[in-house]
Amino acid sequence: MSNPVSPEAEAANGRLGAAEALARRLDRPMGILGVIFLFVVLGQLIATEPTVALAFTVAGWAFWVVFVAEFFLRAYVADFAKAFWKRNWWQVIFLLVPFLRFFRSLQALRLLRVARLARYGSIVSAGVRGSRSAGRLMTNRIGWLAAVTVVVVLASSQLLYATGEHDSYSLLLFESAMAAITGDGITSTSPLARIIQVFLAVYSVAVFATLAGTLGAYFLHAKDGRTP
Repeated sequence: MSNPVSPEAEAANGRLGAAEALARRLDRPMGILGVIFLFVVLGQLIATEPTVALAFTVAGWAFWVVFVAEFFLRAYVADFAKAFWKRNWWQVIFLLVPFLRFFRSLQALRLLRVARLARYGSIVSAGVRGSRSAGRLMTNRIGWLAAVTVVVVLASSQLLYATGEHDSYSLLLFESAMAAITGDGITSTSPLARIIQVFLAVYSVAVFATLAGTLGAYFLHAKDGRTP
C-alpha cells in the first residue's frame, strides 16, 4: 500500500513540472543563444581592436544576463524549491563563473592565476552551454554529433589559445580539429594542453564508436527493408 502524498509535496511536484515545461518551451531560443555565446567568447579572446573587444565584452555580459534571467524565471516558477536547486546546481556554477572576471583587477596584486582561472572558466562555461544547446537543436544523431564536435573543437582551441603559447588561433583550431578526429596533433606542451589532448583523444574514440554504431544500424535497417 503506497504512502499518500501530502498536499504540500503534490504542489511542489506541480511547480517543478511547470518549471520543466517552461524549460522545454525555451529550449530552442536558449539553445541558439548558447551556440552564439560560444562565438562571442571567441571574439573576446581574439579581438585586438579596443572598440571591437569592448563590443564583444558588452555582448557577452548581455548574453549572461539573459541566461541568468531565464534560470531565475524557472526557479521562480518552481517556487525556489529545494528539489529545483538539487537538479540544477551545476547550472548555478556555470552562471557564477563569469563573476571571476572581476578578479582580473587583482592582477596588480600579482594574482595572475585568478585572472587565468577567470578566462578558462568563461571558455569552459561557454563550451558546456554550447554543447548542450547543440544537442537540444539537433534531433538527428549524426547532426547532433557534428554540432557537438564543432563546439568541442572551438572550446578546446580557445582554451589552448588562452594559454598564450601560440599567437595563431587558426593553427590551434586546426590542431584541435585533428585531435578531435585522430586523437593526436596538439603541439603545445603545457599541462592544460596535455589534459585537452587526452580529452580529445577520448572524444575521438567516442566519435568513431558513435559513427560506427549509427552507420551499422543504418545498413541493417536498409537490409531489413529489402527483405521480403
